[in-house]
Amino acid sequence: MPYYRSVGEVPRKRHTQFRQPDGSLYAEELVGQEGFSSDSSLLYHRYAPTAIVAAEEFTPPTFSRVPNLPLKPRHLRTHKLDGTGADPVLGRQYLLANDDVRIAYVLADRPSPLFRDATGDHCLYLESGTLRVESPFGVLDAVAGDYVVIPTSTIHRLVPTGDEPVRLLAVEAAGHIGPPKRYLSVRGQFLEHSPYCERDVRGPDAPLQVDGEDVEVLVKHRRGWTKYVYANHPFDVVGWDGHLYPWAFSIHDFEPITGRIHQPPPVHQTFQGPNFVICSFVPRKVDYHPDAIPVPYNHHNVDSDEMLFYTGGNYEARRGSGIEQGSISLHPSGFTHGPQPGAAERSIGVDFFDELAVMVDTFRPLDLCDAGTACEDDGYAWTWARKG
Repeated sequence: MPYYRSVGEVPRKRHTQFRQPDGSLYAEELVGQEGFSSDSSLLYHRYAPTAIVAAEEFTPPTFSRVPNLPLKPRHLRTHKLDGTGADPVLGRQYLLANDDVRIAYVLADRPSPLFRDATGDHCLYLESGTLRVESPFGVLDAVAGDYVVIPTSTIHRLVPTGDEPVRLLAVEAAGHIGPPKRYLSVRGQFLEHSPYCERDVRGPDAPLQVDGEDVEVLVKHRRGWTKYVYANHPFDVVGWDGHLYPWAFSIHDFEPITGRIHQPPPVHQTFQGPNFVICSFVPRKVDYHPDAIPVPYNHHNVDSDEMLFYTGGNYEARRGSGIEQGSISLHPSGFTHGPQPGAAERSIGVDFFDELAVMVDTFRPLDLCDAGTACEDDGYAWTWARKG
């Protein structure tokens, strides 16, 4: 995470005696990336975080993947997946995936179980609703438009908190997700040209200190899933400090980078992950050259697949293609894509785009998953052949 935080009670020096009111030692837990060679946080538990009383294999909901064949652009209508609701972890419906990242959607109306993903970070985007993210670090409250980044192996629970269900896009990485390196100093501070900074980032501000015994936690790991029963509740932390913790950032705090002529997608980059990036398209002033064409030019990303989740406003380049709230477009490597017919001409003279979208560009091909196939608009690929 970009900056250091200290929450709750911690001793003045690391790895020194820190005693509870009854005289016993608090139990330290160092959570760190890349062995002991990268970001970490040090947590202080009332009980041993290693104490389990049972472990058994767990069978999660499954999904299948098929290649994008024939190779063509796809349009997925996520709101067609609406059912009676589910929990925001086990209820995820997987749309697209490769060996680096899995992209899922869920309409959630109930709390998730306690869950730990030991295979990679999660970046959650709230399309609508309100959500409480509980973890040993404390609570993060999220609202529509928030990204929430949950580091690898963080035990957490996702709790919808409003009267309406939560609509959630989940990006699950096979590695770590963070701000683009080009926006950070060598010491991790956001630089002046970054479209967001530390003031925009929220972290937990108080430990939960939950009591409980024989607490179940589902763990996804490199060999499958296991259900542990912990002797004591893992949210028993009295304090922690460090750089590694769940954090939230609102897409509405992303400051767009604009220019006289059309700016390419890297200016919208918000996060980077292993072999993929996440970008934010937000309402913004657009190109101010007198002869500018504000919508994107036709382009062929020879190294990446482009997935775009439409989450608000009016996406000018896709008018007439059937794109709607909650739509996902997939434009694969090997296909030249661009604005819909007539969009370039219509955009001339426009000085503001009122659009909100989340883009995931992957550097390995994305496969289609069961739920993606189930909500596909089969006519999308042919919309460029229509007259504008």
